[in-house]
Amino acid sequence: MKEAIRYLKETLEYGDTVVVGVSGGPDSMALLNILVEMRQEKELNVVCAHVNHNLRTESDAESMFVESFCKKHTIDFSVFKIEEYGDDNFHNEARTLRYKYFKKIIQKYNAKYLLTAHHGDDLMETILMRIVRGSTLRGYSGFSKRIAIDGYTILRPLINVSKEEIIKYNKKRGITYVTDGSNEADVYTRNRFRKYIVANLKKEDPQVHQKFYKFSQNLQEYNNYIDKLVAMKLKRIYVQNTLDIEQFLEEEKIIQDKILYNILEQVYQDDLMLITDEHVQLLKKLISSDKPNSYIYLPNQIKAIKAYNTLTLTKSEQEPSEYNIEFSQIVNLADGKNIEKVKQCEEDTNDVCRLLMSELNMPLYVRNRREGDKMTVKGMLGRKKINDIFIDNKIEINDRKKWPVVVDSTGTIVWLPGLKKSKFNKTKEEKYDIILRYY
Repeated sequence: MKEAIRYLKETLEYGDTVVVGVSGGPDSMALLNILVEMRQEKELNVVCAHVNHNLRTESDAESMFVESFCKKHTIDFSVFKIEEYGDDNFHNEARTLRYKYFKKIIQKYNAKYLLTAHHGDDLMETILMRIVRGSTLRGYSGFSKRIAIDGYTILRPLINVSKEEIIKYNKKRGITYVTDGSNEADVYTRNRFRKYIVANLKKEDPQVHQKFYKFSQNLQEYNNYIDKLVAMKLKRIYVQNTLDIEQFLEEEKIIQDKILYNILEQVYQDDLMLITDEHVQLLKKLISSDKPNSYIYLPNQIKAIKAYNTLTLTKSEQEPSEYNIEFSQIVNLADGKNIEKVKQCEEDTNDVCRLLMSELNMPLYVRNRREGDKMTVKGMLGRKKINDIFIDNKIEINDRKKWPVVVDSTGTIVWLPGLKKSKFNKTKEEKYDIILRYY
């Protein structure tokens, strides 16, 4: 913790206004306490921003806990309660709402910095998850200690501090905090990495988080150097957010990939968890397509449009009218949900599908509904219209247009994620070699 405190003292200037995101957990309460102890020395104006995710019965009590701490220490307290969620992936949607709220508070107080309590264990989890999913060079580095965004700077001073160090700090200072029971649920990918992978790495080396921090820094340095080289080419190839395809195709493959990664990093900035190397491959397929005019959708409703010799990425305000994505490891749908190939899964709901490749015509594709679509539902004779399944499940008309349908290369429907399994689905006791999960 000493290094984190030193970093803050060197970074923050006298009279700075800082907003700190506080959940009430051990990490954010430790960070808030550091700022309280530093406040007088630096004459800081500390603003506590709390998000009540409103998902657990304890949420309101946790908000009151944080507010009580702030009143005790005369800290400006602000809370945002999420009253309703849409149909998007919860984590993506919650993060988007959270940072929109943070930005609003920063503007209200004219703050210079947003401080978050992401620590060394969080960095390890993020790096490992991105290695498994695939990402950009910068994405593999996890997240930065400092990043400028939207007119302010995000600081993560605990980035090279372990969870154990934070707990010890709290115990020594007598800092109370709340705990979130959902952090133990195996249904969340990050929790599984934390409990089963990171925990074992720590057994091998209790200071392994420092190795990951160094790895992160090295990747960021290499990425920055390569970016300088690519930046010169981007000035010529990528002008006014438009890629010149003819000039792009003249570059070496490694430069082509880096150019596309760079463009995606510009678009997604600190949301690189949403991007994998599969998205780069999708862009390359779009670029090399024989169709002069075409488009694909990327996460967060980003639309990549090919128009003759140009490629542009733009935010789409509408849901995709039509999509057809070849499946490899994971497909990120435009509404924020995902279909992922996993190695194991204990669930046996309609959100999980087990298939045997020898019974299918590979590869698989994910597309939305087509007129006249029918599937052979598991346990039923004959085929049933997809539209009738939507009606049976009371799916709204607007949602039917974007609902994912998994088909093989002949167009045979093998799964309607979240709703129905086809005759191709296998039970856990049968032979299968593919597990797909919809979340």
